[in-house]
Amino acid sequence: MTTQCSAQEGFEISPRFRQTVEERIARLERDAAYDESQIERLDDIDHIRRQMRLVTAQRSEALRMRIFLDRARPRMPRPLIQL
Repeated sequence: MTTQCSAQEGFEISPRFRQTVEERIARLERDAAYDESQIERLDDIDHIRRQMRLVTAQRSEALRMRIFLDRARPRMPRPLIQL
């Protein structure tokens, strides 16, 4: 029961980690578009199927990472202690 509650509450990630994940998403989507454009050049049906599975996997991973980012919230910086 507590697992469901904590999963719904979300979690905190650092801005740097968020940026890294966003860059990975962009790279996956760019690679998927390129790999999909290469399908027209392929002749072998098995190679075409493998290429289509690759594109599907890249887009699925990008979507999974987007969902992860939607559930995450930025970590608040630590308060500064005045001397």
